[in-house]
Parts: sequence; structure tokens; C-alpha cells
Amino acid sequence: MTHPVHTPVIAADGALIRFALADLLAGRTATMHIELTDAGAAELWLTRLVGAEATLAALGRGQAEVAAVPELGRLALLLWLRRWWPAGPSLGIPSLDPALLDLETAVATADVESLAEGLLDGFEASPAELFDAAIADGALLAAAPPVAEEVRGLCARLAAWFDDEDDVVRAEAAAEMSARLETVTPGQRAYALAAGLDPLAPGEGVLASGRASVDWTRVPSGILDAGEDTVTWRIVAAAAATRLEVVVAGAFADAAVTAFASHTGEPFAEVPLELGAGRFSGTADLGENATRLAAVDSGQIALVVGVADEGVAGTTVEDRAEVVALVRARPPEARTLAERAAAASADEEF
Repeated sequence: MTHPVHTPVIAADGALIRFALADLLAGRTATMHIELTDAGAAELWLTRLVGAEATLAALGRGQAEVAAVPELGRLALLLWLRRWWPAGPSLGIPSLDPALLDLETAVATADVESLAEGLLDGFEASPAELFDAAIADGALLAAAPPVAEEVRGLCARLAAWFDDEDDVVRAEAAAEMSARLETVTPGQRAYALAAGLDPLAPGEGVLASGRASVDWTRVPSGILDAGEDTVTWRIVAAAAATRLEVVVAGAFADAAVTAFASHTGEPFAEVPLELGAGRFSGTADLGENATRLAAVDSGQIALVVGVADEGVAGTTVEDRAEVVALVRARPPEARTLAERAAAASADEEF
């Protein structure tokens, strides 16, 4: 089964609208696949979108392959970027600013709502919610300088859309943001790939050690380097206690993250990780587990960062490598606003 990382999707009212990731990233999407989950809910907006004849055929089959609608492709891509973009110094791929992504997604969502009313009923976020998130705590002002003129234009478009929706408060806020961007000053955000584990203290010894990769599915998006082998761990024997140390290199933002360790499939430690200088790190005493791990083979230990639930459909090394290759091959003319801002700042950030 194809992992969701390869298939940008819009959860519409009564249907799932899917696109091929390679096509979206290359800027050449020709078709989209519509899978109906509630034909009654989808019929009206689907008729507006593809016409009565195509809708009747889709209702009969429960699905349809139709010509891609640019507005929907744009929204699907932005939703994918917000969840799966593989940023990391180790990959040479810069992070995308969340505020810029939220602003772009707000505009794209508004465009779709204008195109086919009802399609996004019950959608994960409205233009209003996305705009609120973008401007919270001055985030948009801080992120805007590399692409200030484009951000001003998007804010002006949202101001007009909110005005049409009789959302006076947000219409005024978007217009004000557009005006304030005329005087915004450049800022800088620096990210680094931090070093690994700290030196041992005198008298301590390493019982086992290894490296691991972060499964993108198991952690929040945009907080960790998406490269391979960014996790370093070791079991350290000391006079006071035996402990498990974990370091995850390449941190972009704070989040609640835990590392879970197991030996031959049996869990033996949970390590809460805290944000430090460019990394997450943490330590856990092994207590009664120390004895059975005293002569352990490092290859028998598995370490998972993030959600450890076995029901999670994780990404494989091959999944991640394919996505990274597609992102690296992305043509400059197909880039989103957030990508252009990241490219403009890349020399300073890395």
C-alpha cells in the first residue's frame, strides 16, 4: 500500500481528492483522483466542479479520474508541505516558515471555497483559522521580509475575501497587516545540526550504542532534521546507575517528544526529550532493566523517536529517499511563497 507521504490529499466533504506527489512537485499536474465517501454530501459541489455528466458517472462508480483543477492542486500541495516537507541541514533542504505556509494555505482555501461552495465543509481549517495562526505572536511579520511584496499581496487578497464574507474584524486585520509590511525590517533565523552525545565522565563506560533515523510519520512536522541517522543513543554504566542517553540532532522548534527503546521487541525505557542548542536530548535511568542489558548486543536494540504505537503506518528509508529526491528536483518556477522565502534566506541560515 502506498504511504500517504506519496499522495497529497484533500479531505473534501464526502470525498477524498488525491494527486500524484511527483506531478505536484514538478508543477505539471494533469489529473486528480476523486474517491467518494458520501455521495450525497459530494454531489452538489462535484457538479459545480466537473459538470453534471461527469458527476453522474462518478456517482455510479464511486470514484472518478478527472482533469486537475489548479486551485485544488495548489491546496493539496500546501497541505502536503505543511505535513511532510523534509527539511534539514543534513539534506541541504531549508525549513519552510509555518506562518508563510499558513498564509498561503489560507488564500488557497479561500480560492477553493469560492470555486466550489460546500467542497470544504468540515475542512481541517478555515481561511480565518489559518490567517489567525499566521499572524499570531508577530510570526508573519518576522517571516515576511524575503518576500514582503508577495505577502502584502496575499494579505490584500484575504482582506477582500474576508470583507465579502462579512468578517469585518479579519478584513481589517489583513488590510492592516498588508500596510505594516511596508516598513518591516529583515530578520534572521538560524538552524544548526548540533553535535552528538556529550563526553563521558571519568569511571563511566558504554555498554551499547547506535544510531537511528526519525520516522516522519511519528513526529510533528517541522521540528526535526528529516535526514537519516540523526538519532544517537548509548547505554552508559556508571557507579550510581546505568542510563540510556538519546540525542536527536537538528532541531527547528520545540515540541513534546519522547524516545522509546526496546530490546528484541520488548520495551525497556522511555526518554523524554528536551530542546537544547540545535538538538533534542534526554536521559533515563534503566533501574532493574540494567542487569539484563549489561551484555546486550547493540544490534538487538531499537529506538523510536515520537509515537511508538505499532498501528502507525511508518515511512521507510526508501519512502523518505524518494521524497527527498523529488524535493531536490523541484523546479524554481514551481516553488511556493514559503519555498521562495527559504531559498532567499538559505545562505544565511545554513
